[in-house]
Amino acid sequence: MNWFPAPGKLNLFLHVLGRRADGMHELQTVFRLIEHGDRVGIAVRGDREIRRHDPLPGVAEADDLCVRAARLLQAESGAARGAELALDKRLPVGGGLGGGSSDAATTLIVLNRLWGLDWPRERLQALAARLGADVPFFVFGQNALGEGIGERLQALALPAAWYLVLVPPAALSTRDVFSDNALTRNTKRLKIPPFFSGLGGNDLEPAAVKRSPEIAAHLAWLRARRPQARMTGSGACVFAEFASQAEAQAVLGELPAAMRGFVTRGLERHPLYDQQ
Repeated sequence: MNWFPAPGKLNLFLHVLGRRADGMHELQTVFRLIEHGDRVGIAVRGDREIRRHDPLPGVAEADDLCVRAARLLQAESGAARGAELALDKRLPVGGGLGGGSSDAATTLIVLNRLWGLDWPRERLQALAARLGADVPFFVFGQNALGEGIGERLQALALPAAWYLVLVPPAALSTRDVFSDNALTRNTKRLKIPPFFSGLGGNDLEPAAVKRSPEIAAHLAWLRARRPQARMTGSGACVFAEFASQAEAQAVLGELPAAMRGFVTRGLERHPLYDQQ
């Protein structure tokens, strides 16, 4: 079995523009790939079985995004082979860093190649949208402006940067955050590109902070040192941008023992981008 990277992401801003007729929300966001991520183990089987090893506690096989991705690609492509799947989970579950979505995207990208399907990226993205709103971004494989529910993607060139990410001990339901009455749904669309660091904010923050004292505390601690710190996705992780690894590490060194976090580098492209 070989191991393949599944990088995380940050939402450098996340604006809610309104509610759509289908009940979903119209969004505008900038997705930034980060080096810190999970790893997906994949080996091809000669039969059509899809099997997973060492499943995540509490995650049924039917809900495992790697398994779902493999089965969906197999069903839609008619692939005659199967796969053994494993996951080295490094991104926090429910952190807003896109872990499950990235795992699914890596599974699609790798099996598309190993099964000899050679689907173009656009076709794989369309399939990815059936697995979750963030999965198409990871298949797209570049930093991007995301619109719609995040599936309309436009590549963005972003400057090199380092990030300090704090991981509050909290888990919020994305559905609950989006339905909270603290959420405003009328932010005006920004004209991008270009994109400047610090632009915009995260419209989901007030609802998340109201529901989670842990998120509020981590965000307050980071903002005292970096005023432009913000939350990613629907939480729970919060982050700040730095020009160098040394600057980010210095602030991490001040972190109280009761808090945890990590420093990571922003990526230009997905590590598997050229393998599609």
